[in-house]
Amino acid sequence: MNLDFLLEDVIRNRRELHKIPETALNEFKTQKYLKEYLISIGLNPQEICETGLYVYIEGKDKENCIAFRSDIDALNIMEENQIDFVSQNKGQMHACGHDGHMATLLGFAKYLTTIQPLEKSVLLIFQPAEEAPGRAKEICESGLLKKYSVKEIYGMHLFPELPEGTLGCRAGAFFAQPTCIYGKIIGKSGHGAMPHKGVDALQAFTKVVDAYQTIISRNFSPFETTALTIGKFQGGSAFNILPETVEFWGTLRTFSQENTDYALKRIKEIHRGIEVAYNVKIEENLEVMYPPVINDEKLYKKFLESMKDMTCVEYEPLAIAEDFAYYQQEVPGLFILLGTRNEEKGYIQGLHNCRFNFDEKALLKGIEMFAKIYHNFK
Repeated sequence: MNLDFLLEDVIRNRRELHKIPETALNEFKTQKYLKEYLISIGLNPQEICETGLYVYIEGKDKENCIAFRSDIDALNIMEENQIDFVSQNKGQMHACGHDGHMATLLGFAKYLTTIQPLEKSVLLIFQPAEEAPGRAKEICESGLLKKYSVKEIYGMHLFPELPEGTLGCRAGAFFAQPTCIYGKIIGKSGHGAMPHKGVDALQAFTKVVDAYQTIISRNFSPFETTALTIGKFQGGSAFNILPETVEFWGTLRTFSQENTDYALKRIKEIHRGIEVAYNVKIEENLEVMYPPVINDEKLYKKFLESMKDMTCVEYEPLAIAEDFAYYQQEVPGLFILLGTRNEEKGYIQGLHNCRFNFDEKALLKGIEMFAKIYHNFK
């Protein structure tokens, strides 16, 4: 499939969007750019979720529609790339490839205009706030997928761990369900030379962290992918004073709601036990975020058949998160990785890195993938 005629637009769109990164629910310039381009190629975009857009392209078959989604938000990261199209919004950057996702979906939209009239209907979703707070849930609750009789949905993410142009996917659990962990241990301040007069919150904190490790190692099979990390803590005011409070933050990642529920139960039980053992009070806030991304097995098999002339690998489950999972709770869906790693050109930085970059030619593979999915939709 020769899609070179789309490359000029793809490069221009990606670079213009890269210049104007905007964080969740602030994507007004981004929305304006997307809308103007879609109108320029003869489509009729509609606003959704304040800063998002969708485009419905009616085909001869109105009862069966296939959807494709791109996220559009950026991150609070100061870009350090030395490029002509560097971010113009200081302290914000498309460091997760969403500029590439948008350029791919725009390119696919233009491709669809060249094969009119369409046999099958298509819904293109440009979704805001993927990084947080996850507007995919709101889009699903709006009834958009039901309104247009969506039967399948597909999403893509650039991935610098895979060689440029390689597709990565798998059936079943692919991305994890994240839970944000916050805790505050409350003891009693006292002089470091008279520790028996106080209650050491720091000592209790060390026991909490130790006990957390047994949640994974002694409650889950070693063949189940789970992770629990405490990445930040703070407490105390001086070297010779018992800290009265210690606050800590972390993340839990599992691949099923059942495992999330069980791990949270164990966290609370550990807290209650430490309270008794160390005479402290522990306050907790355990915020369960997006569901796990579970790829539909039938769609995966069909995907492999459709991509026979493209390089495609079965990729291992990843503990990162994606609100694309909400769409998969509504209709069968498939989430796919598109490799961008090119060591010769220096495109080796990971996602959420201040130097993340890629060659836009790789996006043609994403458009080709979407086109093949569309043509094989039944």
